[in-house]
Amino acid sequence: MEFTGGGRLEVRVTSADVGKRVSVRYVTDSPSEGERFTDAVGVLTSWDAGVLTITRKSGETVRIPEPRLVAGKVVPAAPARRRGPAATFPELSRAAARAWQPVESEMLGEWTLRAADGFTRRANSVLPAGDPGLPVADALAVVREWYADRKLPAYVQTATGAEGTQELLSAELERLGWTREVTAELRIAALAPLADREPGPVEVRLSRTPDEAWLRRYQRFTATSPAVRQVLGAGPSVWFASVAGTGEVPAAIGRCVVDGRWAGFLAIEVDPELRRRGLATAVMTALARQALDEGASAAWLQVESDNEAARALYEGMGFAVHHHYHHYRQAEA
Repeated sequence: MEFTGGGRLEVRVTSADVGKRVSVRYVTDSPSEGERFTDAVGVLTSWDAGVLTITRKSGETVRIPEPRLVAGKVVPAAPARRRGPAATFPELSRAAARAWQPVESEMLGEWTLRAADGFTRRANSVLPAGDPGLPVADALAVVREWYADRKLPAYVQTATGAEGTQELLSAELERLGWTREVTAELRIAALAPLADREPGPVEVRLSRTPDEAWLRRYQRFTATSPAVRQVLGAGPSVWFASVAGTGEVPAAIGRCVVDGRWAGFLAIEVDPELRRRGLATAVMTALARQALDEGASAAWLQVESDNEAARALYEGMGFAVHHHYHHYRQAEA
């Protein structure tokens, strides 16, 4: 990356640029290599007491002592994607929220407090979409009380890595002692290539509701609660897919929510003993064809960043990372 101007390196970033996307070069110490240059690109989330904090697209934070800064400049927002459908963060955030709805919700300014008897972090976390109407620390006090009344831990879901995401809020949560527990990728792709894939010889059954067998394969809860079916069944146009197994439990399952031009793929699970046999592809192909028939043209899904096998599968299907999202758990009192 080029930082030179008139033959010399320049630092053209100041504390007034907090909240902007920057590119910097700095010197870091390595016991084995001595001093060396390292680059960082991301949102400048703070510049306090002589230390810069930059939040990368993945949500990783880099802290740089000011004396080690060699060069820096403000850079434009990340360029538009070269593959996959055009999409903004607010549009995708709204689609993802409609596809995984809580049982109960309440507004705090432009933050949505969501609860579903503890079934998944997504349905039991704050979804911030703007100003909570209070200083962040005061808003978080309200959040903790709201979740405590429901005997649930308080979580806040934030996003990083796209225009309009919440790097500053993520940094503030960390400053206040909240702990990032999970990071996931939201990936997008064109829908037609998924529907055009060869599904293989297995039969995929589609239904509007999950039966008991489907739920036995979907083991993301410890005890059956009415909230499980309510969350899974909510959405604009919801479909459930299953591939029969040798016993009562399906070999593979999936869920798709069709919402305008978007088809969201969720709960794609395969019997661990039957993986790498094309079952996930068969499930997604069947769901994609149904979504295409209903007028959708683009696809999204979410996958945890440490799930390397699933990330490789979706990469091969044409899904590219749009942004990352994170769940922060409340600070200990």
